[in-house]
Amino acid sequence: MSKLEYEVVIISDTHLGSRGCQSKRLLNFLKSIKCKKLILNGDIIDAWRLKKDFYFPSEHLNVIRYILKMASKGTEVIYVTGNHDEFLRNVTDMDFSFSNIKVVDRYDLEIGGKKYLVMHGDMFDLIIQNHKWLAYVGDSLYGLLMRLNRFNNWTRHKLNLKRWSLSKHIKQKVKQASNYIGKFEKVATKYAQESGYDGIICGHIHKPEYTLYDGIEYVNSGDWVEVCSAITIKDKITADCIIEV
Repeated sequence: MSKLEYEVVIISDTHLGSRGCQSKRLLNFLKSIKCKKLILNGDIIDAWRLKKDFYFPSEHLNVIRYILKMASKGTEVIYVTGNHDEFLRNVTDMDFSFSNIKVVDRYDLEIGGKKYLVMHGDMFDLIIQNHKWLAYVGDSLYGLLMRLNRFNNWTRHKLNLKRWSLSKHIKQKVKQASNYIGKFEKVATKYAQESGYDGIICGHIHKPEYTLYDGIEYVNSGDWVEVCSAITIKDKITADCIIEV
């Protein structure tokens, strides 16, 4: 089977090591593409979850093995750290790289004549910055929601119904969640504008998006827990670059 070829592919929030990770769908996606640059935009490994409940099955390990294989075959892999894999931020000051893989806290991507700031986005999350204990509580509640989500989709599968994300539905319906996402996007694009970028590419909030704020592009790669989405770029970034698998 021929692979879809891209200049750049960006994924985030795979949460390997958590029971909510859609590792099989992620691996199938990676096997279906070929790209010069693969950007892993944070929360790839869920160290928060691993501290509470060590869970790292072969399906998750296979994803890491395949990414290493991509790197060995010439794909440049950029690992941008997130809050769930913040342990890697200890090595970013060392200009750490191995086997065509580089670990950074932020990355400048120039494509289509424009300059984008790529960063996970947790720095724009006031809960993470000011009340980390509350973020841990929220993570535990999110884990419970994901378990309910898995049971819901197991039941729907038995009834021959399509997958449906309970957590995504809540985010869309709860006003506070919508307001939080809107504020996050505006803070991120303002930061990009003040820093001299044409746009910003984030993860963190698990909602794939392409929109404009005062002429600055905001792009979010979504996740591989609820939505299973990626940013696939051939020559420039547009709304069509965001795909759901």
